[in-house]
Amino acid sequence: MAKHPQALTANRLHDGEVVYLTKDRLWSTEFADAEIAETDDTAKELLAFGLEACEEGGLLDPYLFDVKREGTAVQPIKVREIIRAKGPTVRTDLGKQTA
Repeated sequence: MAKHPQALTANRLHDGEVVYLTKDRLWSTEFADAEIAETDDTAKELLAFGLEACEEGGLLDPYLFDVKREGTAVQPIKVREIIRAKGPTVRTDLGKQTA
């Protein structure tokens, strides 16, 4: 098994929005909706789905990233993914923070 569980992310081409692959094989802008791969095999399946979706168009640069569990919550580990999930760290009156 991978050291950490993983989730799959990409960017939507038509608006550049960060999206996450869900259990229903849909793309959501909410990190909380992301399917969490607990095994290497599941992570490989998610990545294969993302790469195929990229070839079909509409998505750019799908990749897996590590997450951690804190109680019942799941959080990205790296700062880059935290920022992608929550929005910019400046001008918090803009972006996802305003919702």
